[in-house]
Amino acid sequence: MKPDIHPPYREVVFQDATAGFAFLTRSTIATKETIKWEDGKEYPVVKLEISSASHPFYTGKHKVIDAGGRVDKFRKRYASGGKS
Repeated sequence: MKPDIHPPYREVVFQDATAGFAFLTRSTIATKETIKWEDGKEYPVVKLEISSASHPFYTGKHKVIDAGGRVDKFRKRYASGGKS
């Protein structure tokens, strides 16, 4: 690797503010905020709007929409040549 062209690869905390969920990983993302982690050390923190802890698909709160019913309703409405 060429020196002085790569961003620093360091440990960073990603924090989901809505769910109170945070995890420590490594990243090159730049941030000015820091947070004290469970091990007592201070790490840069990146605030997230959504993560696996708050996303409806992963939490089981995802609702499946009945697309078939909407298609049938559309076909019934426009089957007579476009008259409402």
